[in-house]
Amino acid sequence: MVWIVGCELVEKDRFWSELDEVMESIPTGERVVIGANFNGHVGEGNTGDEEVMGKFGVRKRKLEGQIVVDFAKRMDMAVVKTYFQKREEHRVTYKSGGRST
Repeated sequence: MVWIVGCELVEKDRFWSELDEVMESIPTGERVVIGANFNGHVGEGNTGDEEVMGKFGVRKRKLEGQIVVDFAKRMDMAVVKTYFQKREEHRVTYKSGGRST
């Protein structure tokens, strides 16, 4: 599965529903690691979400970021990259024309 920027909301909902189904099919006790860029800014700080993320996120939380945090809570997982402090230039995965994500 690939997260595609610019997809319609119905496609994004289908993606998350299918990912939920995959996760629910994994036997209890198995360890799961998901390496992905879900293109969701989870935001700086972690007030109220300490159980799933650190305080070193990027920018303000957006809808897609909230979806990532909600998924992590449902699946008892963590947004691991938010636990490690990094220099600003290492906190983004894409830069072009004065924009970064």
